[in-house]
Amino acid sequence: MHIAISFKTSKFNVSNENKNPINPIYGESLLKWLKLELNSTHEITEPDAEDWGWYSNITWNEREYMLGASTFYKDGDDPNSELEWIFQIDKQRSFIEKLLGKEKISRSDECVLFFKSKLEAESDINSVAFE
Repeated sequence: MHIAISFKTSKFNVSNENKNPINPIYGESLLKWLKLELNSTHEITEPDAEDWGWYSNITWNEREYMLGASTFYKDGDDPNSELEWIFQIDKQRSFIEKLLGKEKISRSDECVLFFKSKLEAESDINSVAFE
C-alpha cells in the first residue's frame, strides 16, 4: 500500500527531463527538485524510471521509503502549463511486519505529513490533496 498526493503546478518543465526508457511518463523533475531541496537534511537517491513514472528512495527516521512521481503530459502539450501531478510515498516493510500487519503507512506518517506540508508551502503548487 502507498499514499498518493495529487497537486497542480507549472513549476516543473517536463520538456527538460530525461526520457523514461520504459514508458513515456514524466515525473523526474519533481524528484530532482526534492533532492535539491532536502540535500542538507535527507539523502534522496537519483531518480530512476519505472513503467508508471519515476522513483527515488529516501531514509526517513531510519525507515526506507520509495518516493514516486508522475504527471499527465503528452507530446504536443505546453510543458510550461499547469500540469496535474501524482506524488506517491511507499514505506518499505519487512516480511514479518507485513505478516503481522505492523508499521503500515498512513496519512499520519511523519514522512507523509512532511512531504504534504512541503508541497503545500510552495506558492506555485496548488490543489494539494490526498488521493
